[in-house]
Amino acid sequence: MNSFFQDIRFGMRTLAKAPGFTAIAILTLALGIGANSALFSVVNGVLLNPLPYPKADQLVSVYTTSETFERSSVTYLNFLDWERDNRSFSHLGAFRGYNLFLTGAGEGERVRGDMVSAGFFPALGVRPVLGRLFRPEDDHVGAAPVAMISAGLWERKFGTEPDIIGKTITLNETSYEVVGVVPATFTLFGRARDVYTPMGQWADPTFRDRSVSFGENVVGLLKDGVTMTQAQADMSNIARALEEAYPDSNKGRGIALLSLKEDMVGDVKPFLLVLLGAVGFVLLIACANVANLLLARATGRTREFAIRAALGASRGRLIRQLITESMLLAIAGGAVGLTVAYWGREAVLKTLPQALPRSGEIRLDAHVLFFTLGASLLVGVLFGLAPALRLSREGIQETLKGGGRGGSGARHPTQTVFVAVEMALALVLLAGAGLMIRSLSALWSVNPGFNPHNVLTFDMTMPKSIAGNPQGQRSLIRAIYSTLVSIPGVQFASLQGGSLPMQGESDVPFWIEGHPKPATMQEMHAAVFYLAEPDYLKAMGTPLLRGRFYTEQDNEHSEQVVVIDELFAKQHFPKEDPIGKRLNLAILDMKPVIIGVAGHVKHFGLDSDATAKLQAQMYIPFMQLPDKFMPLLADGIGIVARVQGAPGDAVPAIREAIKRLNSDQVIYGVQSMDEIIADYLAGRRFSMILLGVFAGLALVLASVGIYGVVSFIVGQQTHEIGVRMALGAQRGDVMRLVLGQGAVMALVGVGIGLGAAMWLTRLLTKAQLLFSVSARDPLTFAGVSFLLAAVALLACYVPARRAMKTDPVIALRYE
Repeated sequence: MNSFFQDIRFGMRTLAKAPGFTAIAILTLALGIGANSALFSVVNGVLLNPLPYPKADQLVSVYTTSETFERSSVTYLNFLDWERDNRSFSHLGAFRGYNLFLTGAGEGERVRGDMVSAGFFPALGVRPVLGRLFRPEDDHVGAAPVAMISAGLWERKFGTEPDIIGKTITLNETSYEVVGVVPATFTLFGRARDVYTPMGQWADPTFRDRSVSFGENVVGLLKDGVTMTQAQADMSNIARALEEAYPDSNKGRGIALLSLKEDMVGDVKPFLLVLLGAVGFVLLIACANVANLLLARATGRTREFAIRAALGASRGRLIRQLITESMLLAIAGGAVGLTVAYWGREAVLKTLPQALPRSGEIRLDAHVLFFTLGASLLVGVLFGLAPALRLSREGIQETLKGGGRGGSGARHPTQTVFVAVEMALALVLLAGAGLMIRSLSALWSVNPGFNPHNVLTFDMTMPKSIAGNPQGQRSLIRAIYSTLVSIPGVQFASLQGGSLPMQGESDVPFWIEGHPKPATMQEMHAAVFYLAEPDYLKAMGTPLLRGRFYTEQDNEHSEQVVVIDELFAKQHFPKEDPIGKRLNLAILDMKPVIIGVAGHVKHFGLDSDATAKLQAQMYIPFMQLPDKFMPLLADGIGIVARVQGAPGDAVPAIREAIKRLNSDQVIYGVQSMDEIIADYLAGRRFSMILLGVFAGLALVLASVGIYGVVSFIVGQQTHEIGVRMALGAQRGDVMRLVLGQGAVMALVGVGIGLGAAMWLTRLLTKAQLLFSVSARDPLTFAGVSFLLAAVALLACYVPARRAMKTDPVIALRYE
């Protein structure tokens, strides 16, 4: 132990005598370790940490399956049968988001809510901060209206009054008794809600139609000892029983189970692992750089270690001394790297896509600290081993005979290997970043089927007083439309239902009149539908290809009409004109006539063609929605408006105009279509930015590495260069000699890197990060190869210039 502390003290003194070398080595390692720790904090928070629920490993998402969708939401009556008949879950809970308007507690406020079943909170192990959870007797039609509120809303609106339990709050003009307060930390799928109400109290008759899903999702807690396989078999039996009992609505429907954690993070797992591998390359380059620095420095210490060996130091003791010095460097680099990791984490959080799950759990916790410590110790061994082994192999006699020359003129192929590895790793990262840049550029240039520029979207609450009055709702819709188009700067406006492009989906089953009627609803075709007004296509900038779009005369008193898209026409009317054909939308109790064909909108994303996520589309007039479905608008309606200038500039005028129309209405969810597309591309943009940063770091480190090695080689060849110049070599010859040595290392690295990149960039395809570009795109590979080679030669130019200025007389006396 005493000798160990001696090694540490001696190592610290040795490093202190070379402050320039020590600072460069520590900074290099800090960049590599810090970048790895920053990204590991993301991976740890999102992928590795258990979910913040008591029995997280037993939580399961439960979905309906069909021939059309691998996973889709659940119908409420089916959920009730699942809950009653299953033998695998101790609790099943359903939940569905909706919007509420809170009044009677200061200024009115739009709040985010969830309808939940009585088993929802028990399944997730949630205990109320105050009060109680929902009971089964709360969860049915006719029960007294009760609600649970979040701790955040409790503090914001009620000042954490301890007597909040039993008080009433007004939500959408209905009084609810507060029975519990949900912890502030509780979220699910990144959703933080203000208010929770019992799902079973929703009295709309269509909610209890097995053919209709209103976006209910289900989470379950497996009983102790029950495996996923057993639970899947149990639920599959239930699905078959429901198919036999209700063939019209349940034929072809199955049940799929997925662990809740996999459901939450499965989509982002591939690209996070790709990024973690990329930043690992940066650390390897940093290690190779420091190893090269140590090898170069070790050349000047051969005599020192030869003397120590002659005085009796064993080979193991010499290796331990060098490993100790490298460990000191690594620990110092790790300490500085934590500061880099903190800054890097803050930068990563700012560039994270909002939809990244569990982003609130990303922090520099104990796991990240242990990772940093482990990485520091590991790289200390890695970059210290090569110089330690080399110095320990030096012959004592030969070194001592060399006197002051100490290794002059020695060749170190290990350094060349390190440089080639650095160049290869840098090329892989540059190729990945280049492919991502080209992919994102290609996506931005895709025509989405509409013109997103200058389009504003937002949602609006509907007064509860007209919820059961279809004519009152239609009158308000007409008034809202008239108000919007009268605002200066608003060119076109339309109310919209269903869902906007790249923001979810709403589809409707149909069949074509005159064709054989499908036996069940599951055998029908389905199309994405947009519930819209006459100016919707103009507001969105979607072209009308044939026929006409509906007008104000196509209302509740006229013949029902529908407009389809070109994909619908190609799929269902390939050899005939669809205009005049009639569809049967049984689920909506409509039989509209096709009056026009619009352009196809990339509803599921700009890359939907590449991912085969295509679905026909139709446009249904708002005013022709049957009366029995008009109450569904009580949750709120969407608006799209094409404006002059920046969309955000029109928001104050719109708010003021709507407030004058009806002071009870609240506008929320304001967003431009450009922002929606940007949010859709956020994941790819995040990956591109980080890969670009890592590639830039790799390029700088590789350049420094080749510069250091070439400088070292030039220093070792000073005597040789003097001889050459004394024999008549010109400065140009010396320049070619030095650049040639650097070019060989660079080209070897580029060659190895091209082979590795050809294989590794396929991971970008598997992670679905590439679009419209091959993982082996020759233009990208040629470009990054040229860039890396050019930077490498530039790094060699400085020592080459220095070699050209060598004085032959001085060089011949050089030792």
